[in-house]
Amino acid sequence: MFTALESIFNGGIEKIDLEFSYDFSSVEVGGVFPFTTPVLLQGEIRNRAGVVEIDAVASFDYVADCDRCAAETRKHYEVPVKHGLVSELNNEDNDDYIVVENMELDVEALTLEDIYLFLPGKYLCSEDCKGICSQCGTNLNEKSCECKKEIDPRWASLLSFTDE
Repeated sequence: MFTALESIFNGGIEKIDLEFSYDFSSVEVGGVFPFTTPVLLQGEIRNRAGVVEIDAVASFDYVADCDRCAAETRKHYEVPVKHGLVSELNNEDNDDYIVVENMELDVEALTLEDIYLFLPGKYLCSEDCKGICSQCGTNLNEKSCECKKEIDPRWASLLSFTDE
């Protein structure tokens, strides 16, 4: 969905209010479809003294399995969508701004891109998740197991220095 920005770049209007709801339920992230509710984007595109900026927040619930213990986890995120917008760049190496081609901005694509960049690389149910036992499969967040930890054979000779 493209938003026309010619009037804001030309100074005809000062701001455009943004309030969109995006259905990203068909978007796959890491083999799952984590967007179970619509992504809500609220904010504005504003021209302040010739500087055009988008300043918005995307809020959504994200449902995925924990990468350590595989428990289904739901988290709520508030992702800032804040960028400077320009109609052209003087320096092609400058990536501080988003170039708005044809005076139209695809706000939906920009929102999804910012969400991808915001999401953690490892999705955990909690920061102190203990995971599962690699030997018996017990979820170590729920109970401990009696499995003996395997000793790396490269370090086995050092056991002679302990009391165990």
